[in-house]
Amino acid sequence: MKKTLFSTIAAIALLTGCAAQQENTQAEASATEAAPARINDFPTRDRVEYVLECMAKRGGSGSYITQYACGCKVDKIAEKLTFAEYEAARTYTQMQKAPGESGAAFRDAKQSKDLRAKLKEADAEAEKACFVK
Repeated sequence: MKKTLFSTIAAIALLTGCAAQQENTQAEASATEAAPARINDFPTRDRVEYVLECMAKRGGSGSYITQYACGCKVDKIAEKLTFAEYEAARTYTQMQKAPGESGAAFRDAKQSKDLRAKLKEADAEAEKACFVK
């Protein structure tokens, strides 16, 4: 009797769990179709590089608060830009300083201006969100 009761309860739990799992899977699938998930495409090396540069700009402090805030900042930027956009914007920003005509392609191109503006906006929003004033 005990064995039968246990088997029945186990079977009910298993079937209920499977049905709930199937409903959850269907709900997740429809949510994924409606709004595709953003892919975390920022490589770890580039995130670390950003955090180290951010910390250096703040006096080189290795404090936990500075590390956390700089890590937060790169995460916020990653929410706004794909890595390809971020990398291109950083390249345009660095190369626009080249003198004369060689730097003109990086300074004057519409794509350069748009990406640099997008990075500047994302950086400003991240600064507000991550650093306590």
